[in-house]
Amino acid sequence: MASRSKVPFPERAARHSHPVAKRLFSIAEAKKSNLVISADLTDSKKLLSCADDLGPYIAVFKSHVDLVSDFDDSTIQGLKDLAAKHNFMIFEDRKLVDIGSTVQKQYHGGVMRISDWADIVNLSVLGGDGIVEALDETVTSPDFPYRDQRAFLILAEMTSKGSLAVGSYTEKCVELARKFPRSMMGFVATRALNEQKEEGDAASGGEEDFVVFTTGINMASKGDKLGQQYQTPASAVERGADFIIAGRGIYAAADPVEAAKRYQAAGWEAYVKRTQG
Repeated sequence: MASRSKVPFPERAARHSHPVAKRLFSIAEAKKSNLVISADLTDSKKLLSCADDLGPYIAVFKSHVDLVSDFDDSTIQGLKDLAAKHNFMIFEDRKLVDIGSTVQKQYHGGVMRISDWADIVNLSVLGGDGIVEALDETVTSPDFPYRDQRAFLILAEMTSKGSLAVGSYTEKCVELARKFPRSMMGFVATRALNEQKEEGDAASGGEEDFVVFTTGINMASKGDKLGQQYQTPASAVERGADFIIAGRGIYAAADPVEAAKRYQAAGWEAYVKRTQG
């Protein structure tokens, strides 16, 4: 099997077993963008303005809605409308981590109603297998209204200094993703994690193709005083990132739109180089 990371998005979309991954690859190819904006903003007006301004240049809009002081139904509808307008997916960076019954309620219910509007949500497996089993059960249930429209990313690695998401923890993430391919679309990680898998060995019975999102992308800084460690779009994609997540380097720039264009171009150039190299 050829290295997954060298296969172009259209071919991966055609071969992938998960509908959300198929759609994600198709959006990226149509917009020539593998950019994810991490919009860590604190009120709905700023959040929606960011989504509207940067929407044409991104594949995914990543939110932290627990930061939004006035989050309500209008915020949800605004995000959904802008996602349709600009053709991007919504990724809620919730980092679900609790016992199975609790995360089911947090995801499919509660004040945030995450399952109603977020195409993608991430989770940590610090609590063990139960969280993955519970969320898989939720989104694959015949009664789930968004079946085949929702997927999860497992937080396998982090870019913060001293992160404990290494070694056996990361190995466990890969193990669980392979066990639940109907719901676990891929990872938040600093590198490709499935290159060693052979065709036909995946739990789904076919070729394994987990999508990799990499955080901590910044073209102007190597880190901050709170332990964040940055890398460039090119270095992230070379290590296996399919989608690059940038935050302050874009939304806090003097001209966020121009910054988004630069990151979009750099990320896509790196992807093209990787797939053609």
